[in-house]
Amino acid sequence: MKTGGQADEQGQASRRRFTKSVATAIATAPLAVLMTKAQTPPSGKPTEAVAPPNPQPSPSPQQQPKPSPVAEAYAQVLRARFGEQFTPEQLEQIRKDLEGNVRIADRLRASKLENGDEPDFTFIA
Repeated sequence: MKTGGQADEQGQASRRRFTKSVATAIATAPLAVLMTKAQTPPSGKPTEAVAPPNPQPSPSPQQQPKPSPVAEAYAQVLRARFGEQFTPEQLEQIRKDLEGNVRIADRLRASKLENGDEPDFTFIA
């Protein structure tokens, strides 16, 4: 008959340790395969080094388009209704966010869908 002494605690600790090591091995096996593939040179003829693509220049203050009248109207409504609750810096940040939202909405509106266009997902009930 076993007593609830150290044998049980050590047995459970070793099972726990074993389970953790198996889980770690299973989780890291695909990563190890990817790492070895990444380090082996590709077979076949060597390719020339390709320069990275030129980054798009960020728009400077002179190049930024003028604010949308819709976004300005939203900002004025916000200022009239909740102006005392925000600092001027917060209001300016919210105005910029509104401007971005209006521009995104314009881009979405510009993409025309035909009657037969399918959604990106299939809905099954």
